Amino acid sequence: MSNDKTSSAPLILVDGSSYLYRAFHALPPLATSQGQPTGAVRGVISMLRKHLKEHPDSPVVVVFDAKGKTFRDELFEDYKSHRPPMPDDLRAQIQPIHDIIDAMGLPRLVIEGVEADDVIGTLALQAADKGIEVIISTGDKDMAQLVRPGVTLVNTMSNTVLDVEGVKEKFGVGPELIIDFLALMGDKSDNIPGVPGVGEKTALALLQNLGSLKDIYADLDAIAPLGFRGSKTLAKKMAEHKQAADMSYLLATIKTDVEMDYRPETLANSEPDTDKLREMFSELEFRSWVDELGGSDDADSAAEALVVERNYSIITDEKELDLWLEKLKSADIFAFDTETTSLNYMQAKLVGVSFAVEAGEAAYLPLAHDYMGAPAQVDFDSALRKLKPLLEDERLKKVGQNLKYDSHILANYDIQLRGIARDTMLESYILNSTASRHDMDSLAQKYLGESTVKFEDIAGKGAKQLTFNQIELDKAGPYAAEDADITLRLHQDLSGRLAKEPSLEKVLDEIEMPLLPVLVHIERNGAYIDAAMLKKQSGELEQKMRELEQQAYEEAGEEFNLGSTKQLGTILFEKLEIPVIKKTPKGAPSTAEPVLQELALSHKLPALIMQYRGMAKLKNTYTDKLPQMIDPATGRVHTSYHQAVAATGRLSSSDPNLQNIPIRTEEGRRIRQAFVADPRINGGSVIVAADYSQIELRIMAHLSGDKGLLDAFAEGADIHRATAAEVFEVPADEVTDEQRRRAKAINFGLIYGMSAFGLAKQLDIPRADAQTYIDRYFERYPGVLDYMESTRKQAAEKGYVETLFGRRLYLPEINSRNGMQRQAAERTAINAPMQGTAADIIKRAMIAADTWLREEKLKSRLIMQVHDELVLEVPADERDLVVKRIPELMQAAAELDVPLIADLGEGANWDEAH
Repeated sequence: MSNDKTSSAPLILVDGSSYLYRAFHALPPLATSQGQPTGAVRGVISMLRKHLKEHPDSPVVVVFDAKGKTFRDELFEDYKSHRPPMPDDLRAQIQPIHDIIDAMGLPRLVIEGVEADDVIGTLALQAADKGIEVIISTGDKDMAQLVRPGVTLVNTMSNTVLDVEGVKEKFGVGPELIIDFLALMGDKSDNIPGVPGVGEKTALALLQNLGSLKDIYADLDAIAPLGFRGSKTLAKKMAEHKQAADMSYLLATIKTDVEMDYRPETLANSEPDTDKLREMFSELEFRSWVDELGGSDDADSAAEALVVERNYSIITDEKELDLWLEKLKSADIFAFDTETTSLNYMQAKLVGVSFAVEAGEAAYLPLAHDYMGAPAQVDFDSALRKLKPLLEDERLKKVGQNLKYDSHILANYDIQLRGIARDTMLESYILNSTASRHDMDSLAQKYLGESTVKFEDIAGKGAKQLTFNQIELDKAGPYAAEDADITLRLHQDLSGRLAKEPSLEKVLDEIEMPLLPVLVHIERNGAYIDAAMLKKQSGELEQKMRELEQQAYEEAGEEFNLGSTKQLGTILFEKLEIPVIKKTPKGAPSTAEPVLQELALSHKLPALIMQYRGMAKLKNTYTDKLPQMIDPATGRVHTSYHQAVAATGRLSSSDPNLQNIPIRTEEGRRIRQAFVADPRINGGSVIVAADYSQIELRIMAHLSGDKGLLDAFAEGADIHRATAAEVFEVPADEVTDEQRRRAKAINFGLIYGMSAFGLAKQLDIPRADAQTYIDRYFERYPGVLDYMESTRKQAAEKGYVETLFGRRLYLPEINSRNGMQRQAAERTAINAPMQGTAADIIKRAMIAADTWLREEKLKSRLIMQVHDELVLEVPADERDLVVKRIPELMQAAAELDVPLIADLGEGANWDEAH
């Protein structure tokens, strides 16, 4: 490709240094199976590919900062001095980025003694003078000073474009005053000082009323009459700091006369080295990019394959809706998405729906946009009547992104979403739970190289953010249609990858996808809570907190804010002179919970603080908040379960988080007492809780095949007592409670990869004793040691470990050169197969239990899943049937070489049943 004076293609100038850091911090810490970090590479190269797609005839010039000092460092010694050194994981990605850019055939510029900004500024002005349109791709605000007719800024990571008017709208001043703006208020990112006390609002007030920095200093007396806060004393401050303002102006000014051998009209892309790109993409495990390159030597084939022509429409009449319904009925599979007023699935109102039938072909059906001047839309009830049979048809296959949410929204309108073939969030999660976040925007970037329109781009931010019904259709339509389009394209990509991994596809199709409707049922069921009981508990917690506060004051010898880490640090380490055992990254003495736990062993105040914090957390998170979360329509609390968060496959929950209610303290157990059987159920009901017994230890026995563990479980022995007998070399009937407690710590500690140091700390014993216990354990259970060693080896060779059912956990740091990271990955490698298998088993049990309850048409319902426990609300007349059948279903969820036991309890509330 070439660019000459007559070409209409713009010159793209990319601020490589800006995007390097932004991509590194914006994306999750991606890495190859060998531990090579790749997040910044992925982000930067994705952005460059986007430019090539959107401007195929344009030169895309990538400019990086040179190593060493620049003229600004000579002007101001502290310029950028506050910046921490480049992280090792980012440094390791710079050479691959440079190599890929070179192989893509893009000009890559690095000029000694100046920054990338200065090179870009010089080329931009030279090009503009020659009539060449310029697009500067950057995320840095100081580049706004370069904007003028023919020169615009594009931030590919936020999809924003700034021309002259855009700069004025964003910053409040035009491009000609951006340097003055930065000189007044300073720039923390570059350590440009500015004028002390002058922030953004003050700087704008001065510039908008008095003109440039030069104009302001020419008439400082004009500041006071402006009348804003602090204006009367500002003139004096400005005069005192004129030198800082002038220095800041020089530092903020982008140099536009850099001497270099490049000219904008001669810069051009060269032919990409496809073989080199294929080699590097393979090494960095960018599989989709490798696939795109294929075996073709045609340099443009990859770029052409990336371009998807978009044909989006907005359905505004019945006739058009009918045409689309026919398209959907005849499609092999279609993508579906809802747009709503809220993330609260029980209360959200439907605003519109979108569909996609082929890559690039999508439509949005608005139903309830009600802003002033909103155009006529298809009648809401009429549209739902037409959609209902299509969405409920099991034969019509649908794909979506987080369809659990969409299922809830439709259920609010008496539509049961059926025919769910796949969910792209779950496809990504099963493919690699740690490779990326699993939201649509992240997946589009990772697998399609697409930067999608973000909700904030069309709705705004913060308190003024619009709900979807308030967004104009010309913005809402393309956004919603893109959601469906991208979802379909993601499915096409991800399903192809999964087809190559049959074990992973089986986990998706036999566990995660069948679980999706089960979670919908559990979430909609909700749990009944006793709000009056919680209110009473809140009052009691508050009283106990006051008492602890007084005791803490007495210990400290003065009153202080127990919630202030700074004040607590001063009391502990300065006044009471307690030795500092750990510091924060900023060098202050740490008062984090592990530190307080250690200090509490020998000092009373840290123990009081921990008690206080624990009660404050219970009060703020549960006893105060749970009553506020009761849904007014159902009178119950409805949590959200997340399938694609925990790397091991375990479910997590939020709003409220049911997984973290503590059960080791009396106060925590009392919160569970507020989860009661719904008193509104005719004939009464009970809470039934079924919990797997020592499931991870049983899985360890199965996976390791250790004879000692297998025999102990087969005999129904108390496994902790059996371990104590082996480790402490005493008969089982002579094991003391303390020995059993220590054996329990050993059993669970070792499956989590705990070291002798960790065990010694937990049991408060000498490290040598802890090592003796561990050595003796492995002598008695050699199969466990063999399993751990073989698992570490497999993880290092393959880059992942697997559960009994084939779920994978990738361990990108298993071969890291950083010893601490590698050891942490090894500990995860040992534990993940057990924790992941336990997650698979409870999920299979949930599917079986829900299926049975529905097939038998019982009124009993699953209301919670917490760790290895299922909680049900059971009418009295179904109690005998449920109590017998649920443990059977749970125990049949997996076949292990040891018995799988589910203990069951029942009561008026969750605590009694547990």
